[in-house]
Amino acid sequence: MKMWKEFKEFAVKGNAFDLAIGVIIGAAFGSIITSLVKDIIMPPVSLLTGGLDFSNKFIVLKAGKSGVATFNTAADALKDGVVTWNYGNFVTLIINFLIVAFAIFVVVRAFNRMKRPNSKAEPVVKDCPACTMSIPIKARRCPHCTTELSI
Repeated sequence: MKMWKEFKEFAVKGNAFDLAIGVIIGAAFGSIITSLVKDIIMPPVSLLTGGLDFSNKFIVLKAGKSGVATFNTAADALKDGVVTWNYGNFVTLIINFLIVAFAIFVVVRAFNRMKRPNSKAEPVVKDCPACTMSIPIKARRCPHCTTELSI
């Protein structure tokens, strides 16, 4: 029973719950970014590069059963038993990663700006001159070292 109690305490802690929410939102966000890359960003890139579609770029490393060395897609080559090096899919995933990283950076940056303290607000703490601990601004005696303070 002690183990069950410890598990319940762990599961209902704010950190574990926040982590679970973050994973769920992250998975949904990943799907959105994948669609952004595949459906929005890559078509113009393909247009600018003369119809280049990175996801179907591959090199045949070993011919398959039919001996044909030219295929339109890596999936067609795989059906024939061809061994391929799918570098185009890797390039697409790198672009996807960079976009996800940038999007997360923008979100974290905006969140950090919201959390910054207002520089125009009056200070609520000061440092004790004797022990350098933070104490309330109106304190007359340091609760850490008991030094009397002048106001």
